[in-house]
Amino acid sequence: MALAGAALVLLSLAAHSEADSLAFTPADILDWRPETFQGETRYEVADVGAMAAVRASCKASASGLVLERRIDLAKTPVVEWSWGIEGVFEGEADEARKEGDDYPARLYFVKKGGFNPFATRAINYVWASAKPAGADWPNAYTSKAHIVAVRSGPPQAPMGWVTERRNLRDDFKRYHGLDIDAIDAVAIMTDCDNRAAMASAWYGGVRFLPEEG
Repeated sequence: MALAGAALVLLSLAAHSEADSLAFTPADILDWRPETFQGETRYEVADVGAMAAVRASCKASASGLVLERRIDLAKTPVVEWSWGIEGVFEGEADEARKEGDDYPARLYFVKKGGFNPFATRAINYVWASAKPAGADWPNAYTSKAHIVAVRSGPPQAPMGWVTERRNLRDDFKRYHGLDIDAIDAVAIMTDCDNRAAMASAWYGGVRFLPEEG
């Protein structure tokens, strides 16, 4: 997505917090501010079994839901989320190149650069189509954003609902060489504009938690 990482840090919206964690429900996420890059991905609340989720549907489009808010990683460095996809993209487009920079599901986490916008950095956790799980690479449009394939390939079951956990402080150190104590923006995005394709995904709640142990 062209300039997606830089654009995400320009948006703002409030959310609620708890004493020792910070949680956003699917209804909260649906109220995040939309940001459109190419056409519009449709986001709506839907049920996944007994659980609520945000259902995302794209058709040659790319838009996301964005929250700009300072989140204290000294207190809650671990992010947990649930997601699922209908399927992955077919074809041989390289996800590390612009023509393949589409993902049925992705989450952004952004650290702003203060008075120096060029110091802004982001991590994108994605459900990749071809790159193996555990692979990582610079975003095709800007090295300031780094892609991490948390999942890869078709879901093992229809819709493939799974829960993930990552330590954001560790990952910003690993992929950007930064010791940070906060992030400034969070977003979800299902995009398929570069491939002129279609995709569907589901996002559950997003929680920020203290480090275990």
